[in-house]
Amino acid sequence: MPLFTFTRRNRMNLDYENIRTSFEDGIIWVTLNRSDIKNAFNDEFIMELTDIFHGICEDPGVRAAVLTGEGDVFSAGADLNWMKRMAGFSMAENVEDSNRMAMMFESISTCSKPVVGVINGPAIGGGLGLVSVCDISISRSDAYFMFSEVKLGLIPAVISPYVIRRIGPIKAKELFLTGERFDAYEAHRIGLVDYVCDPDDVQDLLFKKLKLLKSSGPEAMEHVKDLIDVIEYKQEPSIRSYTVKEISTLRSSDEGQEGIEAFLEKRKPVWRW
Repeated sequence: MPLFTFTRRNRMNLDYENIRTSFEDGIIWVTLNRSDIKNAFNDEFIMELTDIFHGICEDPGVRAAVLTGEGDVFSAGADLNWMKRMAGFSMAENVEDSNRMAMMFESISTCSKPVVGVINGPAIGGGLGLVSVCDISISRSDAYFMFSEVKLGLIPAVISPYVIRRIGPIKAKELFLTGERFDAYEAHRIGLVDYVCDPDDVQDLLFKKLKLLKSSGPEAMEHVKDLIDVIEYKQEPSIRSYTVKEISTLRSSDEGQEGIEAFLEKRKPVWRW
């Protein structure tokens, strides 16, 4: 059960530290609120975002959710301080930690309400997982994207089912291997985001999509999401277990430890020349 149950009295006043929520006319606005550290994840952030989306699923008054970030970055992935703690985690602790992160993405992907992502700036590493689990995504034209995990000796394991669903295995393999940076227009071309807008036009397109969603039957929309999942894709527990094991193994490996330490120490890892 979620920590908070959404009601007409408290939808706009949930006591979360890392996420800001507001509710208006059937729409719940979920804003990543760690702009001082580029809306990066830590354990509390993961717990709160998971809890919010569990609550959204249970609230009949919510017709759709908008997920965005505070400031000029959507999400830079893992928080540096969290990464420092992860560097000392045992394999069992890494598995537990990765499972919590997997459940966060799953809570958004399987949310019974439509989720519209407004990508207000760069999305890096795990931040691209949040982009990929949105049903509809609108990106600012000045945003950029990067699967940076491989540069740390890691892989984007937990987010991979959602990313591959959007862009396909061949393009995912290239971007996962190179860790190269690409812009919003390339993200649109490969299917990672659905729309790219000049910053001044994002709100108009968002409200247009929300108006369309509010005119659709709530129960019908829920069944549409289930229909697509059943026919095209279903995240089986075995897939989640595999991705969690993969990232946990690499976090605990010598290469993963070296990559994280090099990043924190602002130096090149031993494999770069």
